[in-house]
Amino acid sequence: MSVSNFIPELWSKRINQKLRESLVFGSVVNTDYEGEIGSGGDTVKINSIGDVTIGNYVPNSTNITPEQLNDYQTTLLIDQKKYFAFKVDDVDKAQVNANVMDEAMQSAAWGLKNAADESIAALYTDAGNTITTTAIDSTNAFAAVLTLGQYLSQENVPEDGRWLVVPPWFKTKLLLAKALVTDNGAAADAFTNGKVGRVGGFDLYESNNISNDGTTYYIMAGTRKAISFAAQVNKVEAYRPEASFSDAVKGLYVYGTKVVYPDALAVLTATVGSEP
Repeated sequence: MSVSNFIPELWSKRINQKLRESLVFGSVVNTDYEGEIGSGGDTVKINSIGDVTIGNYVPNSTNITPEQLNDYQTTLLIDQKKYFAFKVDDVDKAQVNANVMDEAMQSAAWGLKNAADESIAALYTDAGNTITTTAIDSTNAFAAVLTLGQYLSQENVPEDGRWLVVPPWFKTKLLLAKALVTDNGAAADAFTNGKVGRVGGFDLYESNNISNDGTTYYIMAGTRKAISFAAQVNKVEAYRPEASFSDAVKGLYVYGTKVVYPDALAVLTATVGSEP
């Protein structure tokens, strides 16, 4: 199918870019094992050790015997495979006089990352800390944020690097409550990739990819250590389809994601409350 919208007599040299949401969840997870994957179906073995026992020492009395470390292993399965494929007719390329291929590649790249973003957001079911369904309005939004922080602190989760991802309506509630700090004196580009400010000890991010059923939203908070993500663009091939005069590109993207520290992840089940 040709790019049928490019028919008018006057052709613009520019492509009208679509409005695209910020991809947030991919920026709040760790990618420590990304360099170890090769293709879809690969597995990454993540090794961890248990706590080291601390004992009392009495000079000239205590006989120190080293303990055997306890270790355990988590498997990160690279089980998600996504692809794209499109073509641009030679006639369209000549008429448009613009780089349609580049814009299409950008669209494909965003689409692949968006699919991964949604997969990470769906991991709320593996959170170790949950807050039951709450109708959120401006009177209790900040309290809900503080409760998320409390749950993480009770699990000894470090305060440094904590993040919270909320839907746009939740950010509005925090603004109405005057709880959101949107200017911390940092550089003008400090708030990027959906980051909108600080609240209750969290870096606050806004996203439309939060898992929801249209009424109930599953809002996650945690640290980068909570979720591991590994992805790789395995193949990108340009070719000339035999049945048409066109350039075509296809690509394969593989990834996997897993909650490796459930205690470092908290989820608030929330609905939109009415304002008083």
